[in-house]
Amino acid sequence: MSRPPFLQIDPPQRLLMGPGPINAHPRVLRAMSADMLGQFDPEMTFYMNETMALYRQVFMTENRWTFLVDGTARAGIEAALASLIEPGALTLILRTGRFGLLLSEIAERLGADIRVLDLPWGETATPDQIEEAIKQHRPRVFACIHGDTSTTMAQPLDGIGELCRRYDVLSYADVTATLGGMPVRTDQWGIDVISGGLQKCMGGPPGSAPITISDRAADFIMSRRHVEAGIRSSSQTDGSRIRIASNYFDLAMIMDYWSEKRLNHHTEATSMLYAAREAACIVLEEGLENRFARHTQASTALIAGLRAMNLEIFGQDAHRMTNVTGVWIPENINGEAVRTRMREDFGIEIGTAFGPLAGRIWRIGTMGYNAVKHKVLLTLGALEAALAAEGYPVPRGAAVDAALACWP
Repeated sequence: MSRPPFLQIDPPQRLLMGPGPINAHPRVLRAMSADMLGQFDPEMTFYMNETMALYRQVFMTENRWTFLVDGTARAGIEAALASLIEPGALTLILRTGRFGLLLSEIAERLGADIRVLDLPWGETATPDQIEEAIKQHRPRVFACIHGDTSTTMAQPLDGIGELCRRYDVLSYADVTATLGGMPVRTDQWGIDVISGGLQKCMGGPPGSAPITISDRAADFIMSRRHVEAGIRSSSQTDGSRIRIASNYFDLAMIMDYWSEKRLNHHTEATSMLYAAREAACIVLEEGLENRFARHTQASTALIAGLRAMNLEIFGQDAHRMTNVTGVWIPENINGEAVRTRMREDFGIEIGTAFGPLAGRIWRIGTMGYNAVKHKVLLTLGALEAALAAEGYPVPRGAAVDAALACWP
């Protein structure tokens, strides 16, 4: 019995207005189709150096060690934690949503001695709460999420790096959901290691994790350096501390690869480097402050439209992300039925939720290439129609009118 042939990939067109991934910018997709280069071709290493320079601006930092980890955003998280956490190291993790719990999952697998600062989903920690937890537990590493898409809240990080340094704690923050859409003030915050991804506000596809590392953290990571046997020469020396447990996520070896040494670690994901470089170019051409303002305006308009439909917004306005919004699903409305109608009738995707919020809120993203007027209006119009079809008494036309009023 013959099988039908595999057809050329031809996915349906979707407007991705969930918590990520979002639609990639066409320039990024075009960049990914450029020809391959050998990993040590001078043109390739030139692009690598350009990418480092571009992401220093995106991360708002002077950090020398600013580069890409090949893999999705989680690769950056795991590389950071694997390189900072030694077996048995006391590690304090701020957990206010799904992705704080992910940090615990990774740290546990690394053999960390974990302590946690747990808050209800939708809340954020104050500097005093973080300092009290640090004083109580005296960790070696502190880890947190800047913008947790599971709760749509942004954790304030100003002053947290200085606080950690005061107690000799290495600090890490994940900014996957905020990089390129909200300010990531690496040097101002003083956070030692920050990693992100492309698939949200940066307007690229998943598959590359930009990361930036302070000199202080780089010194510690290099103290765990171990050069693998196949590329070791007499001039290379190992660090004095326990070597990093992962080979692929060994930031010391990846730093050697991105340095002038070009010490081979893996084959750089060429097309993803092109994507990351182009995404950063687009961000910087727009200008960081302009880009942040555009995300804020799109989010403000979305929220105005949702409230005009008599929907209740989840969480605290004071700490809401400007690129992902949580909205309570009305009582007696089937949230999945609404999402299905939006996808099948309008080709628009919004997000569901996790954990204690599963089935209770939708998450709607206004990120990157999609944080623009017409896409917000289309999403609101589709949600209105889907809600009405499910029997919710929505005021017809009010959402789009309210959102339109937010633009000049």
